[in-house]
Amino acid sequence: MYLTSFIHRDVLFNIAERWFCNCPEPGDCRTLTEILICDGFVVNETLAALIGRIIAITHRKPYRRKYIRSKGELRDMISNDDRKVSPRVVELLRRYGENPDYYYREAPINAVVCLDDAGHMLGSYRIKRPKRIAEKANRRIADWIFERVIERAKEMAEDRAKLSGVPLDRFITPDEQMVEEFIRAEEFVAGRFRDGSIRFDKAASTINDVGALKIVAECDALSELEKVLMETPDIAVVEREEFSGKYRAINLILEVPWNAADACRQYRAKMAWKRHLDRGIPQEDLEKGLEIFLFGAAQKINIELILTTFPDMVESEFGSSLHEERIIAQRDNRQYKGYIPMNVEFLVESLFEVGLSPRIDIDQPPIKLWGRYLPETLDSFIRRLHNLPEHDLTH
Repeated sequence: MYLTSFIHRDVLFNIAERWFCNCPEPGDCRTLTEILICDGFVVNETLAALIGRIIAITHRKPYRRKYIRSKGELRDMISNDDRKVSPRVVELLRRYGENPDYYYREAPINAVVCLDDAGHMLGSYRIKRPKRIAEKANRRIADWIFERVIERAKEMAEDRAKLSGVPLDRFITPDEQMVEEFIRAEEFVAGRFRDGSIRFDKAASTINDVGALKIVAECDALSELEKVLMETPDIAVVEREEFSGKYRAINLILEVPWNAADACRQYRAKMAWKRHLDRGIPQEDLEKGLEIFLFGAAQKINIELILTTFPDMVESEFGSSLHEERIIAQRDNRQYKGYIPMNVEFLVESLFEVGLSPRIDIDQPPIKLWGRYLPETLDSFIRRLHNLPEHDLTH
């Protein structure tokens, strides 16, 4: 799990790698908490500064910010936009007005929307929620583990083919034996985690969009923005992906610097430490400022920038490329299913929950990659972390 929007991404990666092998170290839980406090603040401040620069390029007008916590707030805002629109947009907004509850209104979101004086949305920024990070990390890590399992199964088939004196491409294996061989290969890979002999591939587990911006503008303005970004000395466009079809947008991954002095100053000015008094770190440490958390921090972070027009944004929020339905499809279309990928998601989610909870020490990770668990196991662990009673009708 390599989160390039975090300044302590290497430390977090190392903790995750060790926890997957059930080898936590003393201090891991406090370190996780410090990372989520510090890196979350830095990402947010960097996003706020960067969107100001970008809106100045694309719109050249003042704007105000509005914090939103649900998709219903966002979709109401879009549906009330009075700019000239196509018949298709009119129809989509009419459908929303007739049955807004059909559109996942209660889905949580942690975002800031930028609006002009007329209430038109110019852009937004958000930090991905821990649950969504866990799901995405699960897909990346599980796919990587799946490749290791397939490699091992192929090695086992090659060994049997050699013993039989038949070339592998002509060697026929019954379906039942292939299933059994896959299970044995899966157990072999799980065993490598158990004995600590496996190491993650950073590239395979990289997530670049924990912090993201969205700019809403006409096509000409978006094209001009791309040109300007390519020529901006302190910003590097490290990845570009253009989507067409049901979902239409241009996604850029930007590598940007963050200003440590500004971040530390804003942390004090906003008294941001007050939001973290229930996270297990003494108040006197939090009051010392962000500086005590910055050791080993990377100088640059990656931010996703989504470029979209208003009609395309409406399509993604109300139409054929509805965001939540894309998420559901991703969950349903996983190539690798079973107890190992489920454990991957549980482990990543437990990492975040430890960092967000009042606890800064636990005996050991609640999930072992080679074990088998029900979702209730993770739910119970999370409730204990937050000092919540168990769901039990007998008490």
